[in-house]
Amino acid sequence: MNMNTYVIFRRSGWSSRSELEKAAGRSAQVAQHEMPEQVRWIRSYVTEEVGGRVGTVCVYQATDVGAIAEHARRAGLPCDLVVPVADTVVINEDPAVPA
Repeated sequence: MNMNTYVIFRRSGWSSRSELEKAAGRSAQVAQHEMPEQVRWIRSYVTEEVGGRVGTVCVYQATDVGAIAEHARRAGLPCDLVVPVADTVVINEDPAVPA
């Protein structure tokens, strides 16, 4: 099935990293077992939000925006903004996160 690439903003979605980790588990479960032909999670960047909350900027592939929204609904994730990716330009690989 043909998939497009999307960036998903999930602003201030979680109160802690442990809450985010549980949400990530649900997300992976839904993507891998319930919707493997519609969505594919590529990567996420965790953001520090106002008031100590945690958010993410995620890169997914999906058949369409509706599949992204359905995945978020099933996994109980916020889905503040979905933007289609027009092109990818890689200057440097993602840096390793310090331990």
